Amino acid sequence: MRYNYLIVGAGLFGAVFAHEMKQKGKTCLVIDRRKHIAGNIYTEEVEGIQVHRYGAHIFHTSDRNIWEYVSRFAEFNHYVNSPIAVYGKELYNLPFNMNTFSRLWGIRTPAEAKAVIDRQIAEAGIGEPHNLEEQAISLVGRDVYEKLIKGYTEKQWGRDCRELPAFIIKRLPLRFTYDNNYFNDPYQGIPKGGYTAIVQKLLDGIPVRTGVSYRGLLAQNGENGGGDSFDKVLYTGMIDEYFDYCYGALEYRSLRFETELLPDCKNYQGNAVVNYTERNVPYTRIIEHKHFEFGTQPSTVITREYPCEWKKGDEPYYPMNDEKNNALFARYRALADQQDHVLFGGRLGQYRYYDMDKVIAEALRMAGQE
Repeated sequence: MRYNYLIVGAGLFGAVFAHEMKQKGKTCLVIDRRKHIAGNIYTEEVEGIQVHRYGAHIFHTSDRNIWEYVSRFAEFNHYVNSPIAVYGKELYNLPFNMNTFSRLWGIRTPAEAKAVIDRQIAEAGIGEPHNLEEQAISLVGRDVYEKLIKGYTEKQWGRDCRELPAFIIKRLPLRFTYDNNYFNDPYQGIPKGGYTAIVQKLLDGIPVRTGVSYRGLLAQNGENGGGDSFDKVLYTGMIDEYFDYCYGALEYRSLRFETELLPDCKNYQGNAVVNYTERNVPYTRIIEHKHFEFGTQPSTVITREYPCEWKKGDEPYYPMNDEKNNALFARYRALADQQDHVLFGGRLGQYRYYDMDKVIAEALRMAGQE
């Protein structure tokens, strides 16, 4: 069969693009090398609990149009992201706010908190920061850095903070209010029934083949002496992989998830997201999935999240957007611009970290130009 578009990747970007093309009367075939749709926002029901299989995803946006768009495909609850940080036997609220500062220093007022932070920044005497450690201390002082940034960041990136470039942290928001809401965005929540249902609705009426890679489909079509054909391709996989790593491999950080059903535990940690900020704790956070939807099930499901080095064949999660990798991506981007029948989208195709609202916005922008 001939299609207007082959869409490689059944994640959020590919699904939004496919939906919009179908609305324009175009024919699409969507493939994904995983055995399921929805990409990294895939949720799976376990004991009545929607489990985020690839890490926590909290939808948030300041764009009313994007909120109204995604709300066409799901009803959202009023979940507000308020993570907890564990450092040894100490508990702190995130983001850094007056609850955090009160626990750290036994103070009560914004003026007291500002005075402590300003004094620590002055005592550090850092002029031009040369690495991430110096950048963080120059922004928030040594106490917040040592307890809540250093270990978590080193686990996340797999390097000592003094070996990481300063530009990774452009700012560290300090809130001098007793407000534990992690995001400032006015629209926030979790879709009732999980994210997979959103992607199912986006892809309604569009043929989807899972467990099929782009190279595999091309090979299969060749073996069949014809097979399916396409006017254009939207590729949401790794851009360097598409070009057979001709300039070398872009770098990523990967994640390993350890998910556990606790059948005899109703409430494991009392919060959906708990970060572990010490370097010697191997995971960065524990997710307790039922709390995203205020679950009352008699059991619970938790996931420990372990950052790890990425190598070819692993799942890439976070692009390493340092100078070296951005320069390499620019070379691949130049190659991509020469492809008049191939579009590159999403965090892997465009080598940037996207929040979900930005994924939708970029997919809508691209679809609007087709």
